[in-house]
Amino acid sequence: MISNITLNIFNFLAQIGRFTLINLAKLGRISLFVIRSIKHCFLPPFYPKLILRQFLRIGYLSLPVVGLTAIFSGAVLALQSYSGFSRFNAESTIATVVVLSITRELGPVLAGLMVAGRVGASMAAEIGTMRVTEQIDALKTLSTNPYKYLVAPRVIAAIFSLPLLVLIADIIGVMGGYLVSVHSLGFSAGPYINNTIKFLEAIDVVSGLVKAAFFGFVIAIMGCYFGYNSDRGAEGVGIATTNAVVASSICILLLNYIITGWFFG
Repeated sequence: MISNITLNIFNFLAQIGRFTLINLAKLGRISLFVIRSIKHCFLPPFYPKLILRQFLRIGYLSLPVVGLTAIFSGAVLALQSYSGFSRFNAESTIATVVVLSITRELGPVLAGLMVAGRVGASMAAEIGTMRVTEQIDALKTLSTNPYKYLVAPRVIAAIFSLPLLVLIADIIGVMGGYLVSVHSLGFSAGPYINNTIKFLEAIDVVSGLVKAAFFGFVIAIMGCYFGYNSDRGAEGVGIATTNAVVASSICILLLNYIITGWFFG
């Protein structure tokens, strides 16, 4: 007879195998969804009005929250840098630290997280509601491809709107550091601006904009995927919304590390 220890080992291995197969199946479904979404971004017909509408919803309507996040991040970064660098008489490097931190990391990452919380959740809730109310099935009945009509406009708009948002966030964040440094910490405006321009290179801004484009793609894909595959009922839509925000945030942080390694590793 098989001992209890052997049965426990078999059960443990079975649970590991079941967990692995379930997650591999989820990864396969997400991969197929990504491939179909990318394909329909390049194949006609296109819906320019839908793309413009999503561009306004993702980009223009996200400006207030992204701008507030950027200006306070730049201000806090200047204060914290001054608190630390003053111990080593290195206050002159604050302008460089602020502009590089904002353009390389804080601008794209914070903007991506803010947009993921605002737009990613909205996409998942909207498409999930359409799934629950069978509007997606109605689109198929009318010979309208849901990927073409629902997913592709959101993906295209997010890819192009996030870099513009991050560029604006970079400017606002650097301005926040400038205002705190000049008006609160007593720095001279001229030398501070000179140090900001002197040590800022094109690669610093470009790397942040490339990150933003990838972040926009991830936010749109995750929001659309979890909404498109949400379960029936209000609870399913709520779970899809939560999963979209969590998955987008995790992917943003992971991509941030990978892209930083590409540019500066």
